[in-house]
Amino acid sequence: MESPFREGLFEGKVVFVAGGTSGINLGIARRFADLGAKVAVLGRDPDKAKAAADSIGGLALTADVRDYGATRTAMERVRNEFGPMDVVVSGAAGNFLAPALGMSANAFKAVIDIDLLGTFNVFRGCHDLLATPASLIAITAGQAVNAIGLQAHACAAKAGINQLVRVLALEWGPDVRVNGISPGPIAGTEGMERLAP
Repeated sequence: MESPFREGLFEGKVVFVAGGTSGINLGIARRFADLGAKVAVLGRDPDKAKAAADSIGGLALTADVRDYGATRTAMERVRNEFGPMDVVVSGAAGNFLAPALGMSANAFKAVIDIDLLGTFNVFRGCHDLLATPASLIAITAGQAVNAIGLQAHACAAKAGINQLVRVLALEWGPDVRVNGISPGPIAGTEGMERLAP
């Protein structure tokens, strides 16, 4: 069977990937670029953002997704330089192994803020900068539906993302398609190195 991912499939399309400086998200950004899209990657570390963007011929952006204003400013730059965004991927995430009783409130909050608040900030911030139609993709995980020990923070954050995706799909469809994908564990990524060393 012929692959639907033909050369030039995303020619002329604009793609924004939050967390696109490493791991799964960089792989997603790279594939969109390979298929012809103009791609912008967002990360907290300017050096990593530049290296990632240079590796795919894209635009490097620096912001923390927990900061709505900085995230919005980065996305405005994408719209100004590339045009309205056709695809927005929210994949910035934090995780570590810790029992609930061994985790501080601040550590729990950090993961909720990066994963869940970050996804809200990216999706809320991009809405009026989108092409019509547009596709929003949240990176979620199996922890959203399966309780896993040492993962109270990630389970809560990803479950919240799943519900946020459902609500936004109801409110913003059909012009904006909102989906969540759960790639699962991928060898060689930062997440696997942290969670299954």
